[in-house]
Amino acid sequence: MEAILKFNLDNPDDKIEHMRCIKATDMAIVLFEITHNLKRTLESRFESQPQPRDEFDGIEETFSEIYKLMDEHGINLNELIE
Repeated sequence: MEAILKFNLDNPDDKIEHMRCIKATDMAIVLFEITHNLKRTLESRFESQPQPRDEFDGIEETFSEIYKLMDEHGINLNELIE
């Protein structure tokens, strides 16, 4: 079985669809990291730091780590969603 995807990269909609296809594996890796590893990483970090934190610190740190993962895997949402 074989599948061939064709995109007209002069068409803005096709160009976005093409980027989504070529970044699918990277997006899956980032989602895996978020759902399987990020919670443990942050819990460990928070437990090892004695200073008190509120929920806003946790939210900020969580999103910072998500953005870091996206950057490490070359996920630019502006290229994928318009």
